[in-house]
Amino acid sequence: MLNSESYPKCRFKRSAPNTELAIDVDNAVYALDASVIDLTLSLFPWAKFRKTKGAIKLDAMLDLRGNIPAFLTITDGKVHDVKAAPLIPIEPDGIYVVDRGYVDFAWLWSIHRTDAFFVTRLKRTIKWTRVISRPVDKSLGLRCDQEILLASKRLQGLYPIRLRRISFRDQTQERTLVFLTNNFSLPAETIAALYKARWEIELFFKWIKQNLRVKAFYGTSPNAVKTQIWIAMTVYLLLAILKERYHLEQSLSQLLHFLEVNLFEQKPLISIFRPNARTFKQKQEETYKQLTLFGV
Repeated sequence: MLNSESYPKCRFKRSAPNTELAIDVDNAVYALDASVIDLTLSLFPWAKFRKTKGAIKLDAMLDLRGNIPAFLTITDGKVHDVKAAPLIPIEPDGIYVVDRGYVDFAWLWSIHRTDAFFVTRLKRTIKWTRVISRPVDKSLGLRCDQEILLASKRLQGLYPIRLRRISFRDQTQERTLVFLTNNFSLPAETIAALYKARWEIELFFKWIKQNLRVKAFYGTSPNAVKTQIWIAMTVYLLLAILKERYHLEQSLSQLLHFLEVNLFEQKPLISIFRPNARTFKQKQEETYKQLTLFGV
């Protein structure tokens, strides 16, 4: 059986925190989500998910300044997404963008007490009372910007202070989204844009499933599956860090292809991705310590 205690957790600290984010905020912005990796129950009987289906779950937190995973862990497929949330290190002033599956007010309160911020969507079943309303620019798609209190005594015990409720009309998909946050300083349209940026983590899961071997496994034991996934994540991190550090224009898929065809070449990694890498290396050698495939 897989669980968050039996599997290692990966944390990556950014070496270049000044990468531009499409949204104009000074805070570090993280998107948190989980993705199910399906397994055949007859081959992986330890990965019970449903009656006739096996699965494990990859929980990831993506740093949206560069789309680099800041946290990764593997859990049992049956473990609810929010159960992995307490494992995540929360940094002061960081903004954590999550979907409704992570609406656990005890965890959200812990974020607030760390002087960090969250942006999520408000569940329809949650009762609340309005304290005050702010004016909004409806031409931007905004419908309301309110300060609210949770109505039930149980939820008030978990989160006892005001929250901010923002309603936004998405004309593209013709639906209304209601956001919940503890950030009262950012403009309402910025809060909506932050939640929209959460889509990057969906693209991250899609990319690794399409380009890395995390759907077909060489071994059937828990350790074999775990090892293969961590190797895949290491490859992704290598490519993402190289792309960011050396400002490479190629897509991650192109970088992966270059790496595959040069895997057994004894040459500096940057020379694989830049045709005039020797000149580039001379200009950058005072700034970067060049990585090589074989450490020579």
